[in-house]
Amino acid sequence: MPTTMTAAQRRAAAKAAYDSFLAECPSRRLLDRISDKWVTLILAALGSEAPDGERAGRSMRYSELSRRLAGVSQKMLTQTLRSLERDGLITRTVTPTVPVTVTYELTGLGLSLHHLMRGVKAWAEANMDEILANRAEYDAQPA
Repeated sequence: MPTTMTAAQRRAAAKAAYDSFLAECPSRRLLDRISDKWVTLILAALGSEAPDGERAGRSMRYSELSRRLAGVSQKMLTQTLRSLERDGLITRTVTPTVPVTVTYELTGLGLSLHHLMRGVKAWAEANMDEILANRAEYDAQPA
């Protein structure tokens, strides 16, 4: 006699089945997305304090993000924002003004990821001198 599962049990079983080491696991695609430099920098920008120090996490217009993220192309910024919105990590709010105002803000889920990524960003900045020295030492070795 087959055992029936409640919806909560099915969700728990599906969650337990996620294994990033398996090629077909959807969490692998998520890891690929969130390890992208533009995702990290967008989360950092949206998770930073507002200029008035009001709170962590703020809304920003597309043009603000573009200026803040030096070197990002319009196409890459648009694609990355859309993927983050699709994943529920940011919200996009359109205000009917002239011209139309579009702002982006972290969701609760996005803010939780921001807290993790903030540490990775800080680690990279704090350890860059040592990394550069290691690279130079490695590159100087005979092949």
